[in-house]
Amino acid sequence: MKIQHSIDLIIVLTQKELKVKYKNSFLGYLWSIGHPLAFAFVFFLAFKIVMRVEVEDYALFLIAGLFPWQWFSNSVNASALAFLGNASIIKKINFSRNLIPFTLVVQDMIHFLLAIPIIVLFLFIYNKSPWITWLYGIPILLAIQFTLTFGFSLIVSSTNLFFRDLERLIVIFTTLLFYFTPIIYPEKMVPVEYKYLINLNPLSPLMVNWRNLFLTGSLDLSYLIISIAYAIVALGLGCWVYKRLSWKFAEVL
Repeated sequence: MKIQHSIDLIIVLTQKELKVKYKNSFLGYLWSIGHPLAFAFVFFLAFKIVMRVEVEDYALFLIAGLFPWQWFSNSVNASALAFLGNASIIKKINFSRNLIPFTLVVQDMIHFLLAIPIIVLFLFIYNKSPWITWLYGIPILLAIQFTLTFGFSLIVSSTNLFFRDLERLIVIFTTLLFYFTPIIYPEKMVPVEYKYLINLNPLSPLMVNWRNLFLTGSLDLSYLIISIAYAIVALGLGCWVYKRLSWKFAEVL
């Protein structure tokens, strides 16, 4: 019964977040794909047209990395206000508070899944097609990214209640992390002496695998193992931070 109650609450909270996000919005779903497509256009002009970076099918290359990145970035940035924005619900209803950032990650995962047809469209534009490996590759990477993103979101949402500057710092952090992650450039362009930094970035192995899956239908096993390790550590740390701080939530909300 408790599990069913949690599932029902997740569904209700997700529906609420989606309604609030798209309330009085004429374009609705298009906003969720418009942001990464706009960035892809800018990066295409800057790096392909102006700087002439030698990357095959660069527009497709860009969106294959930007869409999964947007899921992570949106969830982690929004998680800073997850508990603050739902203070009234937290005070009135007795439930596991960690379901709130969980719901945010679910919501952005849905947006990501709805954006995959755009990637398919670009594949056809470049005379490519979806790969059969997507049938197991997408669920595997979805589970890894969900776990990783939820872990980060738990840390940010819990800590921001006591350190409000984190809301601004996390935006700077995700922006810097974006440029340190091989999304607008291939990992092969990283100088040999700095290759080890790719594995030190918790998002790099995951984003590279997303792009490889979409473009070539392949998964790098070593990157997959590293991503799983990062996801487990992030979730464990997130649960630990939440457990240590959650009993004080009522004092600061």
